[in-house]
Amino acid sequence: MNEYLQVIFGLFGGLAVFLYGMNLMSDSLQKAAGERMKAVLGAMTRNPVLGVISGALVTAVLQSSSATTVMAIGFVSAGLMSLPQAISIIFGANIGTTMTAQLIAFKISDYIYPIIFLGFIIGFIAKKEKTKYIGNTIFSFGLLFLGIETMGNVMKPLASSPLFVSMIERVADIPVLGLLVGMCMTLVVQSSSATIAVLQNFAAQALPGTTTSIIGLAGAIPVLLGDNIGTTITAVLASLGQSRNAKRTAAAHCLFNISGSLIFIWFVKPYAHLIQMISPKGPEIEVISRQIANAHTGFNLTMTIVWTILIGLMVKIVMKIIPLTEAEKAQSLGPKYLDDSIIHQPALALHLVCKEVIHCSEIAKDMLQSLAGLSADKTAALVASLQEKLAQEEGLSSRINEYVSSIFSAGTLTEKQSSQATGALFVLNDIDRIALNSSRLGQELADSEDAGGSMRFSQEAIEEIKTASGSAQEMYERLIHSLVEGQPISDEQLAEDRLKVLTQTDSLRDDHMKRVARGECDARKTASYNNMVTSLNRIGNSCINIADFSNKRMDFSALLTEPEDRKESDA
Repeated sequence: MNEYLQVIFGLFGGLAVFLYGMNLMSDSLQKAAGERMKAVLGAMTRNPVLGVISGALVTAVLQSSSATTVMAIGFVSAGLMSLPQAISIIFGANIGTTMTAQLIAFKISDYIYPIIFLGFIIGFIAKKEKTKYIGNTIFSFGLLFLGIETMGNVMKPLASSPLFVSMIERVADIPVLGLLVGMCMTLVVQSSSATIAVLQNFAAQALPGTTTSIIGLAGAIPVLLGDNIGTTITAVLASLGQSRNAKRTAAAHCLFNISGSLIFIWFVKPYAHLIQMISPKGPEIEVISRQIANAHTGFNLTMTIVWTILIGLMVKIVMKIIPLTEAEKAQSLGPKYLDDSIIHQPALALHLVCKEVIHCSEIAKDMLQSLAGLSADKTAALVASLQEKLAQEEGLSSRINEYVSSIFSAGTLTEKQSSQATGALFVLNDIDRIALNSSRLGQELADSEDAGGSMRFSQEAIEEIKTASGSAQEMYERLIHSLVEGQPISDEQLAEDRLKVLTQTDSLRDDHMKRVARGECDARKTASYNNMVTSLNRIGNSCINIADFSNKRMDFSALLTEPEDRKESDA
């Protein structure tokens, strides 16, 4: 057979064994630890740094950045994870995937067949399913290195070919060409780990009569950068047909790798020198595989640190690249979490109801924050904003009530779940009142203007209303935090809040009458002022109602925790 044909067949055969071993190992690891890894992803995303750590950890364990990426895209598409959380996981996955290159850099040629045999025996004789998966993982780990060894052996004749050496020198001298080669290889093979393994093995071939690598580290780095760009196609394919946020997550993955490659391509030689300084010393063909692995890790680690700091900018960029459509803008005003397909799974349905109630509470919080920014010369803008948010909150509340009615109609609720559903609506009802009274307060302020648009209240009166609104906002935010975190407000705090509401509203009315007596406020506006004070009083009372109810009758935070039936259905 033609020598070059033997090389091609050997290369593709070795690559096939490597890919099979990689996929089998990833699949076995996911079956052995996949659910735990999902739990890690779900739990460790409270801030970008934890998201990066969880993404790196899961990818290092599963040996598949694609699996982690697909999980993150699935979570964000289902609304179980925010866009910044998913993006931070993608950043971590880029670090975790470098573990494969680090493993490949170990010289374990003498132990390949014992590893394969050990894995086969464990998988063959094991009775427990998890033990079989462990055996399959060891077996596939051996296959992975068998593929690498096969590729390395068939590449040796290439190093003595003048034509091939001339082509490689051209690629090594033109970094952009190397980047394109690496990108095309990964786009075809669909695995950056595989193409980096090929690169490591190829770079370990020596020029005839020397211990110098056929391509060298400076020539290998552009190909490595191209591999990182090519791997983004997996995320793009996974996001097809998914939500807008899923597509944005894939776009962030692309932006991460493309931006990094375009920056590093200008500093190939200094970067190669840095990697050589921190890597093991020795003949180039003996250490270059580790140098390439270190360059891969260094690239991803550096870009992760940079983009984690700039994660807010990344979110803005991908939002700009993939903006909301008009239909999605309209939909964004509606429910975020309710899903009609799980009406017959009451525990999960109630979980979504409570998440939607908290969504409603955020709108009411925005309205209270608007009141805290009261200004006598901006009443029109204030009222327009409050009315828009009230309409959104009322529409959302109506949809939640319909959804809960559907859950009751399905006839699958236990007595405890029925009580929980009723409790959620009780909380929602008081949130509705807070939103309504916030809007009424703003409207009363606008109605108090005279025909010329001048406010007939003194600046002191406006400031008092702002102060009282700020107190109501503090009370409300403390209440929502206690609901979400499951930390009941103490009886002493509730009593203090009750007293504060009563004292503050009485004080507001007394102060207003004193200003009227001094001629500082228009007496004809007393009814409007009293209505505003009444609205504030009702907001305070609604807060206390919710706190009372959640303290004595319902653990709202327990329903916000993902129920067991969701975990079972995911399995």
